[in-house]
This record gives sequence, C-alpha cells and structure tokens, in this order.
Amino acid sequence: MTSKELFAEIQQKKSFLCVGLDTDIQRIPDFLKKESDPVFEFNKRIIDATKDFAVAYKPNIAFYEAQGPKGWESLQKTLEYIPKNIFTIADAKRGDIGNTSKLYARAFFDQEASGMSFDSVTVAPYMGEDSVSPFLEFEGKWVILLALTSNKGSSDFQQLDLASEKVFERVLKTSKGWGNADNLMYVVGATKAEALQEIRKIIPDHFLLVPGVGAQGGSLEEVAKNGMNSQCGLLVNSSRGIIYASSGEDFAERAAEEAQKLQKQMAHLLDEYL
Repeated sequence: MTSKELFAEIQQKKSFLCVGLDTDIQRIPDFLKKESDPVFEFNKRIIDATKDFAVAYKPNIAFYEAQGPKGWESLQKTLEYIPKNIFTIADAKRGDIGNTSKLYARAFFDQEASGMSFDSVTVAPYMGEDSVSPFLEFEGKWVILLALTSNKGSSDFQQLDLASEKVFERVLKTSKGWGNADNLMYVVGATKAEALQEIRKIIPDHFLLVPGVGAQGGSLEEVAKNGMNSQCGLLVNSSRGIIYASSGEDFAERAAEEAQKLQKQMAHLLDEYL
C-alpha cells in the first residue's frame, strides 16, 4: 500500500484510526474461552465491529508470541481476516544486525516463507542503518521506525541532548535518507505532542504512527494540530480504549461505539486542518 492509497482510505472513511489488537488471553470475555481459538474469535469480532471506522490494525506481536505456536496461528488467521484495503502493522519492534534482520523481515513480509504478509513492521533504530535496511528491501512494504515513544522511559535516551539536537532528532535526520515517504514511517507518542511541530520540520512528508491517545492520556486534537500534513500523515492508535471497552458479551458493540466516537472526532479534525 502506497502513501497515496493510504490517504485515499483516510479520505473515504474520514478517519485516521489504527486499532491495536493487543489481545490478552487473560482479558478476553470468559464466554469466548470455550472457542477452539479464543484469541482469533475475539479479534474477528473486534474487526467486524470496527472495520468501517479503522484504516489500520496493529497486532502487538508480544501478545501472540506469549502463547507459543498457538499464538502464531491466531496471529496468522487474524492477518488473513483483516480486509485487504486496511493497512496492517506488525508491532514487533525488531532490530538486529543485517542477517538477523533479513529473517525478521521475512517472518512478517514473506507470505511464502512464513505464511504472513503484513504491510509494515515496527523497527528499533538503535543498531543503525544495517539493522533497518533489510526490511526496506521488500518492495511495497513499510518500516515504522521508533523515534519518540510515549512511555515514561523515553527520556532515558531519546530526549538526551547532543551538541545541537536531541537523540530522537538525530534519529529522524539520519534515518530519513534510508528510505522515503512511501516506505518509512515513524512512531511518535501522543504524549509528546509538543514535539510534533519540530518533528514535522525534519520529516514533513512521512506518515507518523501515534500511540498514546486515550488510555495513556494523549490529546487527539493536539496531535492533529501539530502533526497533520497535507496527506493527513497520521495513524493514531487506540488499543485498550477500544478492544477492552467492555469485558462482557457486548464487548464488540462497545468497541464499535468507541471506534466510531474517535472516527467522528477525526472527521472533524480532517475538515479543520486539511
């Protein structure tokens, strides 16, 4: 999926919502646990309920890896079930030396090798260009590089001052030459919305994946005001606030309500800033 195609989906749905499928077997409703694959059944119902409001889905790979082989089966079935017009993100946060990165890339991008073909994967930049470039070799696929994350510990390294810039700014300036605006996105947490204006000066055209709205306290309006570009350029993720809106049999209906609530806010912001 190109950035142009992603923007077309955003325009059609009047939404830049990414639903995070952080599906914890311990948190799904009890009545689903009698199913042969409770995690997939939960995801299936969430997707059915939210697909009209979401332009992306982001399974957090840790929730599936924690269940061993069965978890990988749930992940594969989930990926196959997501409508093909919706952007898919493997939130794996991989990052290792070249040969290992090639295999990580194959795991998430090569249908023939692994049975899965996500549109994108999140990657940590700490080990440098040769840890990222193997992912960029897959035509039509995206790297989503961690830049300025929403967690408290981001200040430990990402916001340290170098001679004339912060570490995350160096990451942006250096890495933007590794790819382009059609294969490289960046993670910028909604709780760091005040930094978005400076970030946009460095990468005006790239899409940003923005977690931290909702449960983590980030402001959707501040993100849009400071981060939106002429093609929207934002995928704002909500996980817990949507998928765990209810723990009862109405969980899918409540998820739909929360997703639609965000979509309506996004429609207003798109009208205001585009």
